[in-house]
Formats: sequence, structure tokens, C-alpha cells
Amino acid sequence: MRAIGPRGWLLAAAAACLAGPRLALGLGHGPAFGLATPTLGEGSWTNDAAVMTLTNSQGSSAMFRDMVGYGVTPDLQVNVSGPLSPTLGNLRRPPRTRVGAMMDAADEVEGSLMWRFQRRAPAVGERYESTAFLSGGLPTEGARGGVQVGPEVNAALVTGYASRTIYWWLGGGWQRHFSSGGDRLGDLPYISAVFGWRPLMFRRDYPKPDWRLFIESLGEFPGKDKIGGVLNPDSGGTKFLLGPSALGLYGSWGVEAGILFPVYQQLNGTQNRELYRTIFDFTYWFD
Repeated sequence: MRAIGPRGWLLAAAAACLAGPRLALGLGHGPAFGLATPTLGEGSWTNDAAVMTLTNSQGSSAMFRDMVGYGVTPDLQVNVSGPLSPTLGNLRRPPRTRVGAMMDAADEVEGSLMWRFQRRAPAVGERYESTAFLSGGLPTEGARGGVQVGPEVNAALVTGYASRTIYWWLGGGWQRHFSSGGDRLGDLPYISAVFGWRPLMFRRDYPKPDWRLFIESLGEFPGKDKIGGVLNPDSGGTKFLLGPSALGLYGSWGVEAGILFPVYQQLNGTQNRELYRTIFDFTYWFD
């Protein structure tokens, strides 16, 4: 299959947007790639769709996912997400990553729970808060990069600050796949750091548009895979990525896009070096 270029990904994202509210996505009021603290209000719903892409020296791949979230309480949110189509592209050995920390990018159906266990508002319009994230997933394909895939669990913690002007979040998590047929994907510890800024011209209430700009960073430390109970030397390593994203909100709709570039890669064996990754998000909130 021929590699898909950046122009192809832009056309795919536009097609998803034109599909209407059912494919509206966003990962809350936060960043595109990193962990964040916001949860839905009690009784509120969100319908999210995302186009996530990975490009390395071998080629490119894209994942279309949908996620439905529900606010059980103002501090407790449940989500269910899954692929809208099989992974597209020509990556025979995709890198070990979630792409976006809040939603897996693999061919898995994932259920997740978000609990905002700490919230403090020292002044009007600003708050400090912390959120715990727990998820579990079942693969929809038998093998990934030549490794048989079992169920996975993922846990993360994130803390941050939000005001009408600036935002920041610091967090980290750990994803683990269980064995399948003597194979097991390596564990995936990861960390994220995000700084956001709301320009002065967008610090107005609805019906004025609201745009927020972010600088996002991810650190990923995947362990080595096991094939037939033996560690695969061509797996695992360390990777740090950095890049911008932008989030636009208008009424019940949100749109977000971001791109990350590796600033450091130390990969084991003959793995292909990553070139960049992107996320295009569309959101629709409703009660």
C-alpha cells in the first residue's frame, strides 16, 4: 500500500468534519496529546471523533476513532471509545504509543473512567485540580507488528492549573498488555507536560469564538515485546516529542488540531525512526 502524505491526512480530516455532528470530536477543553484534568458536568454527554496519524521512515498510518463520554457527577466521567475503521496505511511495525494520552490509537475498544479527586479555586476564574484516569481495552485484531495482542489496562494521574489566560498540566501513566499465545507487547510508561495560552482577543464569552493555543510534550518509554516468551531486541526504547496544538470552541462545538515532532529518539535494534504525528479532533457536547 502506498504511503499516505500530509495532504491525504488533511483531506481525511475534512471528510470527517463534513460527516456532521455524529463525528464531532474533542478531548474536552484541554490539549490534543497530553493528559488533562477537565471532566464533564453531571448529566452531560460528549460525542468525539478523532483522526490520529503516525509517520516514520517506513511510511504512514491513520486511525479514525469515536468516543462517547458521560458525566456521572461533576467530578466523575465514563467514556467508551473504539475504531471507526481498520488502521489505514502501510506501517507493518507501528511504534508503541497511545498517540493521544486520553484515548488509545490502536485497534482496540476501550472503556475509561476519569475521577477529578482534587479541586481548589483560590480566586474567581482560576482553579487547581487533579484527575485520575483508569481504562481497559480489548483488541480488535489478532496481532500488531508481528506480536499477538492481548487485553490492556492503563492508569494515569494528572494535575494542573486553569484560568481565563493560561493553563498547564503535568501527568504520567502506564499501559500494560497481557500475554496472548506466549507473546506480549511491552509495557508503555509515559509522561506529558502541557502549557496553554488564551490570547486576549479570545477572552470573551459566547457567542464570541474561543481559541486556545498549547505547547505540548510527551515522553514515552516502551519496554521490549515478547514473542514466544523471548524478548524482541528490535523493540522498546525512549522517545521525547514536542509540538503545538490549537483548540477552538463555539457553543456546543469544538475543533482541535496538533502536531508533534520527536526531539530525541533512542530506539532499540532496527526500528524505524518516527518523523511526526498528528491529531485532528471534533467535539459535540449535549445534555
